Amino acid sequence: MRLSETVSGCKFLSMPKPSKKTVPRKPRADAERNRVRILEVAKDAFTCFGANASLDDIAKQAGVGPGTLYRHFPTRDALLEAVYQSEVEKLAAAGAEFARTMSPPAALRAWMLLFIDYIATKKIIAPALNALLGGPSKVVEASLVRIHEAIQGLVKRAIKSGDLREDVEPVDLLKALVGVAFTSSSPDWQASARRLVDILILGSRPLE
Repeated sequence: MRLSETVSGCKFLSMPKPSKKTVPRKPRADAERNRVRILEVAKDAFTCFGANASLDDIAKQAGVGPGTLYRHFPTRDALLEAVYQSEVEKLAAAGAEFARTMSPPAALRAWMLLFIDYIATKKIIAPALNALLGGPSKVVEASLVRIHEAIQGLVKRAIKSGDLREDVEPVDLLKALVGVAFTSSSPDWQASARRLVDILILGSRPLE
């Protein structure tokens, strides 16, 4: 056990109190970088090897010790949930960023392509989260709201600019991509889904 301070036992009453020696702490920025790195590696590991991917291997690939991983994520379930939540947060943030930096149709297209990556992660992680005690994870349920808000904003912007018809329903675009992911038995469903993005956007343009 490390002591946070030292005291001279025999001369304690006659000498000034020694100054405290604090144990150096890793800067919070480093801790956050470790957390982000673990999530990135964990996402790839879960996507490639499933929800039972080795946590020790994830820690090694992230360049941290197992203890660091477990300090951030005490259980496998906690890591799975954090990875899933991180992907949702990326989608939500991307919607605003794409709208700020791209034209309406380009922003919608870029977001839908990112949504395909999210589906790939969800296919692996969501079943594990839904199996947790108490039923479906609240994180999974809450994610639907944020995802719908993101695409609704992008579609509304594209409709306002005249790039999409007024009758386009954002949820229909999501359902089409999810349908490809969960009904196709082909391992390259993502390639099909990406091609479908352009078809959906082209088919949603105003009729001449």
